[in-house]
Amino acid sequence: MSKQYKRIMLGRKSVHAAEGIAGNYIGAGFLPEIDLSDKLPDEWRVFNKAMIPVFLAENPGKSKVAAGLACGMLHTICKGMKKGDVVMTPDQDGNYHFGEITGDYYYDSGAPLPHKRPVHWFDTVVHRNDLSDPLQYSIGSIGTVSSVEKHQDEIEAIIGNRKAPVLMVADETIEDPSVFALEKHLEDFLVANWPNTPLGRTHDIYTVDGEIVGQQFPSDTGPIDILAISKDGSELLIVELKKGRASDSVVGQIQRYMGYVLSELAENTQTVRGAIIALDNDKRIEHALRVAPNIDFYRYQIRFDLEKVTGA
Repeated sequence: MSKQYKRIMLGRKSVHAAEGIAGNYIGAGFLPEIDLSDKLPDEWRVFNKAMIPVFLAENPGKSKVAAGLACGMLHTICKGMKKGDVVMTPDQDGNYHFGEITGDYYYDSGAPLPHKRPVHWFDTVVHRNDLSDPLQYSIGSIGTVSSVEKHQDEIEAIIGNRKAPVLMVADETIEDPSVFALEKHLEDFLVANWPNTPLGRTHDIYTVDGEIVGQQFPSDTGPIDILAISKDGSELLIVELKKGRASDSVVGQIQRYMGYVLSELAENTQTVRGAIIALDNDKRIEHALRVAPNIDFYRYQIRFDLEKVTGA
């Protein structure tokens, strides 16, 4: 397995970050009364199947989505991450600390974050504002754990105490690269601008306890790009993003996600719908979507305008 890179929150709003950094660990607080030492199979789906009913019993009123996410993140911290994997953790002042997993899971009974992994923290500390815009988008949501593998070059540069590369155009530094980031980081851009999209008028990206958790939501066939819920709570929406032309294979992919959400996450009163977003499509996907009325297709557009305001 290749090295993993994760953003880990140590408690809500990083309330336990100082203890974790001083004590050389990361940790999680879900299912705090259970020692998981003999309950951590290699496969997170097996863990979720066993632990979701326990979580729901201990947290009445929580949704299946919240339970699945909590158990999935718990398994990632306790078992899914391996020795040598890299974590980045914010403190309450907005500074990010970078570390490397050095050992296996241990249970610290009575601690605020009882499920722990030992970590070696590097000396380098970087404020959030000094990270690239795309990396800031990636670490700005998704609850306790978020994957930041696509930013590994920047993270490795930080860990190595080398200056990360700067995005340049015609020898001029781009002050606001959001338009350029859209092409390379469509998902992060869409999440950051969700309220301004047509989907944002009818659906909200799924949140738990006020935190966005619907980006890169885990499923048994891979992460869902965006999981959203209608504003009246009656429909779950799966959004699949393709940064170029979409082919008919994406229809089968999103249907697998929809089947997982319908069987594992949706409440009895909820329906499931899909949305594919891509730069363009072809005849094959048009034909495939004709017999998939619960899947919509959207094209995204990139606009870059120059308006002359002074001079001849």
